[in-house]
Amino acid sequence: MNLPLRLLAVAVCALPSAVFGGAQPRDLGQGLSYYRVHELPGDLPSPPLGRPGPCVLDLRFAKADEIAASALRAWVRFNVSAHSPIFVLENAATSPSLLAALTGSGPAGLIVIAPESVGLGPDIRVRVAADADRNAYEALDKGAAIQSLLNDNPEKPRVDEAYLEKEHLADSEAPEVAAGKPPPPPPMVDTMLQRAVQLHRGLIALKRL
Repeated sequence: MNLPLRLLAVAVCALPSAVFGGAQPRDLGQGLSYYRVHELPGDLPSPPLGRPGPCVLDLRFAKADEIAASALRAWVRFNVSAHSPIFVLENAATSPSLLAALTGSGPAGLIVIAPESVGLGPDIRVRVAADADRNAYEALDKGAAIQSLLNDNPEKPRVDEAYLEKEHLADSEAPEVAAGKPPPPPPMVDTMLQRAVQLHRGLIALKRL
């Protein structure tokens, strides 16, 4: 990191959270936190203990001018490392200044994730429709529990050979779906956020964190 950028990062991180308000973290488990940015500089992440550690920085639909985007870029570069990754979520509605400030192939530990259909240059492309991405994003602001947005099918019963053997049931005794009963609607899943969490868990499994 060059000297001006380092000085900007130190200055930004030294400011009290009251100056910005500060996006507060949500817990994603296993040491991973989540910050949602709606508009900068007001939503500059505000970790409770100074540095955020491994985190997801959600910039989908976020707004920022060039100065605010530069401040966030300095904050990211000050905090990111191979052992403390930052997973940045972007989409076509992310402010152009933010897209320019945080791009793929950045410093070690910075992993930019975006839908594959939007023509950006992230490190990871995710197959997700624009409307599905927006609906899942908005669900959290409407009160959905963040963990509920990570589970593809939280209540589906597992009925297979292992289940039948465990319960000592014959095939003919296996639970059946009621005839004519419409299947329940699929759960709301935030595919972008889910991919970030999966990458984090993979790094843990590989003992890189």
